Amino acid sequence: MGLTLKPTLDRRFLIGFILVVLAVRLIFAGLIHLTEDEAYYRLWSLYPQAGYYDHPPMIAWWGWIGRHLVGDNALGMRLLPVLANAATTWLVFDSARLAGASERTAVRAAIWYNATLLVAFGAMLAIPDLPASFFWVLAVWAALKAFHNRPIAWWCAAGAAAGLATLSKYSALFLAPGILLWLALTPETRRKLLTPGPWLAIPIAALIFGLNVWWNAHHGWISFEKQFGRAAPAHFDPKHVIEFLGAEIALINPLILVFLARAVPGLRRQGPDGDVRPFLALAAPFLLYLLVHSLHDKVQAHWPAPVFPGLAIAAAIAAEGATGWWARLRTAAPVLGVGLGLAALVGMASPEFLKGKDFAHNVHGWSAFAAKLEAMRGRTGARWVGTISYGEAAQIAGQPELHAPVLQLDERDRYVFLPSAQADISGPGLVVELSRRIDASMLQACFADVRSLGEVRRTDEKHGLYSAFLVSHPKKIVDGGCWDTGQAPPPKR
Repeated sequence: MGLTLKPTLDRRFLIGFILVVLAVRLIFAGLIHLTEDEAYYRLWSLYPQAGYYDHPPMIAWWGWIGRHLVGDNALGMRLLPVLANAATTWLVFDSARLAGASERTAVRAAIWYNATLLVAFGAMLAIPDLPASFFWVLAVWAALKAFHNRPIAWWCAAGAAAGLATLSKYSALFLAPGILLWLALTPETRRKLLTPGPWLAIPIAALIFGLNVWWNAHHGWISFEKQFGRAAPAHFDPKHVIEFLGAEIALINPLILVFLARAVPGLRRQGPDGDVRPFLALAAPFLLYLLVHSLHDKVQAHWPAPVFPGLAIAAAIAAEGATGWWARLRTAAPVLGVGLGLAALVGMASPEFLKGKDFAHNVHGWSAFAAKLEAMRGRTGARWVGTISYGEAAQIAGQPELHAPVLQLDERDRYVFLPSAQADISGPGLVVELSRRIDASMLQACFADVRSLGEVRRTDEKHGLYSAFLVSHPKKIVDGGCWDTGQAPPPKR
C-alpha cells in the first residue's frame, strides 16, 4: 500500500479506502461459511429477546435485521457488523481530529485501526465484539464532541451509545470508569465533572442497560451468573498472562504496537500532533481488569476489541513526525496488517489455500456433513440429532440438508430463548461428536441403549473426524440436560 500519508491523502482518500474495504469484506462475508459461534448467534436471531445465556442481545438483533434484508445466509448475519465497521472507521478518524490530530494523522489512525490484525480479519464476523466496538467508539466520539462543543445533548448521546454498548457486551461497563479517569486527568478536564452533562449520561446508559437486567431477572440471572461469575479468582495461574500479552501483541499488529509504546509518555501532556490521553485513559480500566483476570484464568484474544480503535488513534498520533527507520516502520504497519488479514480471509474462503493445515477448519464441510447425517438418520430411524457442543449443534441445525431437530445434550440453559428449552428425546436419536471428545461410556450414563455407528468425516483435516451413536431409552435426564446444569460431560475414558 505504501501509505506514507502525504498531505494530499485527505478524507477523500479515506472515503475511498473505506468503500474498498467495505466491498472486500462484504464479498468475503458472503463467501465464508459461518463460524460455530456465528451459527450459534444465528439461532439467537431466530428468536429476538432482551438477553441470552452468554451475552446481551445486540448481535442477535443485528442478525435478525440482516437476515431480513438479504436472506438467511452468512451475508445476512454479517451485514450489519460489516457496515458498522465502516462507520467505526470514520468515527476513529473524526475522534482523532476532535483530539487535536491533523487530518493526515486522523486518516492514518483510521487506516491503522483496520490494519490491526484483529480487525483486518475479524471485522466481518457476526460476533458481539463488533456492535460492542461500534457503540463504544460512538460513545467516545460523542463524549469528545461534548467536551469541545459543550451542548449537554452530546453527553446524553454518549450515555445512549454507552447503554447500547452494554446491550452488546458486558465489557462495555468499563466505559464509565474510563471516561471518568479521562476527565480526572487534568484541571481542564476535571472542570467538566462539575457540569451536569457527564452525570446525566450515566442514568441514560443505565436505563438502556436495564432492558437486559430485566431479562436476567426473569431468567434466574443466568447471563450475569455466567459472565460476572468468571471474574472471581479461583486460583493463581500466571501462565495466562504470557498468553494474553502474546496474543495482543500479535493482534494489535507489532508495528503499530511500537508506536503505541511511544504514545504512553503523552499521558503527561497534550502533544503538538494531538492528545492521546482520552484514548489511553479510556482503555486503561478494561485492560487492567483483563490483565488481572489473566492471573487466574484465560483471556480470549478478542476480548479487548472495543479499545483497539482508541489505541490505533494513540499510536497514529505518536507516529506523526517519524523519520528514518521510524518512518519506514510507519509505512510498513498497514501493509503488514492488511496483507495478513487478507491472507486469512482467503484461507477461510478456500479450503485449498492452506490444504492440510488446521487453519479455519470449523467453517468447511458442514453441508456435506449434514447430508451424511441425514442419510444415517434415515437408515437408523433416529428422530433427532444430538451433540455435546453448542457450536456443532448450531452448525448442524443451520444446514437445510438435515430434516430433524438438533439439540445439545448438556448446557440446556443456553436454549432458554427457544419456545421449548427441553427437546423431546424420548425416541431414538443420533448422537454425533468429535471422536476426541466422546465415547460410548459417556452416553451410557444417560441412555439405556447406546450403539456405535462408527465414524463420520466432515473434512480431510484431523479436526473433522466424528463418532456416531444410536441412543434410545433415556434414563437420566435432568432439567439441565443429559448432565447436570453447568457440569461438563463425564470425562472420556
